[in-house]
Amino acid sequence: MLKRVDYDLTQHAGYAKGRALLPLSRANWLRAFREHAGTGPVRTVLDVGSGTGRFTPVLADGFAADVTGVEPSERMREIAQAEAAHPDVTYLPGSAAELPVPDASADLALMFLVWHHVPDKAAAAAELARALRPGARLLIATTLSDRLKDLLIYRYFPRTKEIDTALFPSRAETAELFAEVGFDEAALVEVHHRSSDTLAEYAERQRMRALSVYEHLTDEEYEEGMAALEADAAAETEPTPVEAECDLLVLARR
Repeated sequence: MLKRVDYDLTQHAGYAKGRALLPLSRANWLRAFREHAGTGPVRTVLDVGSGTGRFTPVLADGFAADVTGVEPSERMREIAQAEAAHPDVTYLPGSAAELPVPDASADLALMFLVWHHVPDKAAAAAELARALRPGARLLIATTLSDRLKDLLIYRYFPRTKEIDTALFPSRAETAELFAEVGFDEAALVEVHHRSSDTLAEYAERQRMRALSVYEHLTDEEYEEGMAALEADAAAETEPTPVEAECDLLVLARR
């Protein structure tokens, strides 16, 4: 079994910079969020597993809504409060299975690359059902084990594909779990995400080890992959953007 990543011990230091959103990706994700937010007004939003707040202010501005960022890692919340403050955003301690909000109080919830970190997914699904009003949408941006993409990371760090297959649930497993507590699948769409404009920029980001999958590699595997990546980045003559089509699972609260 893969160990659980503790963001208070690792990841927090380089996360904000290593996972910073490029303007193109920010616009693409916000467009998808708005297209799949449902037909009702969106006045209150939950960013569940908000981390360092890379999406939380985006949600506040994009929906003109009050947003609560819920994050279990104290170190990640500290960075969010310092670097991603916003007048309509509140960052609170909590988790997907323990949301610090009243019943049926949220019009929309986002979990961005969070679902695979949740230890008790059944409890989290029930808690999200409690927190969302009927008709609200839950947006889960996640890798799905039966829909793995051709990610560049798999080329340089081959075992990360094996890890992702073991770590991420499938589409059916996820939809069935949420169906049991009152959600219907509304859509599954792909969102174009650019993580870096060049291979050199991508290599620099990977040196920050801001991807949790690196916690499951040996130091030797990581350094071997970085050596190959940095060699290719040094040989880059034309900018090579690093891009992928990422899955967004949309669930509707009954």
